[in-house]
Amino acid sequence: MKGEVKLGILGGGQLGRMLMQAGLDFNLYTLVLDPDENAPCKDICNEFYVGSFRDFDTVYEFGKQCDILTIEIEHVNADALEKLEQEGVKVYPDAKTVRTIQDKGLQKEFYRQHNIPTSDFILLKDKSELEQRIDFLPAFQKLRREGYDGRGVTRLTGEADFGKAFEEPSVLEKLVDFEKEISVIVARNEKGEVTAFPVVELSFHPEHNLVDSLFAPANVAYKLQRHAIEIATRVIEAFGMVGILAVEMFLTKDGQILVNEVAPRPHNSGHHTIKANYTSQYEQHLRAILNLPLGSTEIQSAAVMLNLLGEPGYDGEAKYEGLQEALAVPGVYIHLYGKKFTRPARKMGHITVLGQSIEEAQQRAESVKNVIKVIA
Repeated sequence: MKGEVKLGILGGGQLGRMLMQAGLDFNLYTLVLDPDENAPCKDICNEFYVGSFRDFDTVYEFGKQCDILTIEIEHVNADALEKLEQEGVKVYPDAKTVRTIQDKGLQKEFYRQHNIPTSDFILLKDKSELEQRIDFLPAFQKLRREGYDGRGVTRLTGEADFGKAFEEPSVLEKLVDFEKEISVIVARNEKGEVTAFPVVELSFHPEHNLVDSLFAPANVAYKLQRHAIEIATRVIEAFGMVGILAVEMFLTKDGQILVNEVAPRPHNSGHHTIKANYTSQYEQHLRAILNLPLGSTEIQSAAVMLNLLGEPGYDGEAKYEGLQEALAVPGVYIHLYGKKFTRPARKMGHITVLGQSIEEAQQRAESVKNVIKVIA
């Protein structure tokens, strides 16, 4: 690795911020592009550019300055990534992978083509096609593009729900009777070396449909954990991608593991690795894209991760209540994302709670869960 590598990051949110915190140890020179002039990365990168990562010219001009270009959000201009690749910029994940993952229809077809287990699905051109698909319900309708953190997803149980269905092209996914939602984060470098982090168990917020908390290690039979890791490894190898890939899966009540969705970047289901594992997901992503040996993913401590969301009814400059009380509990670590303004359900930070056992970590997490509040 040469003395100073210019790393460009498309997106300046909390994932980019934590990636740059890990990047300090690698002497990286960081450039960030984000549409928000107050983005969390603004004051900690070497160069900050305000602009759209969806715009071809903006991404292309930004990327030309970089040795390596990576992302912290997948909704970026893939055509610009492809042109940069052709001109010798190392782009991880590559344009082809980004294109497939941006479109949930292409993503589901990719799993089918590569014999990766996933729930049954139908592609819909528009809402009118639902009439012929009533027998496929109950199902989730997901917009093919632009959905994330629960946006662009609606549950349809029958004709009475058609009023809330999306007009745009979408995927209709058969409702899965699952016991648990789990996630495996895998990494692959240019040499083709692959490592996987241990399986984590996800708990979702009942209203906002985003990860509320996670438990590591997951309370899942060893055989099923091995199977989940094997599936996640197959997915990253099928994409042939370099970097980190979060693979979210369903564990069904009859013991099947089905891939739900993937994210080709650091992910909410790996935040705990900063404190709980020998190598964090952020360091692992950097090792992968710098083509360095991948680090040990072993757990040093059981962990619970709690997302810190903006409280309902508050909109404005963020204030944090309860930090003193929460940090007085052993094993509690707070990570604030540097976001100036809060709004209801906005991700403002996360709390990692460590313990000698998952039970101890859960008890500690329960004691601080409702102590910290983000208000305005």
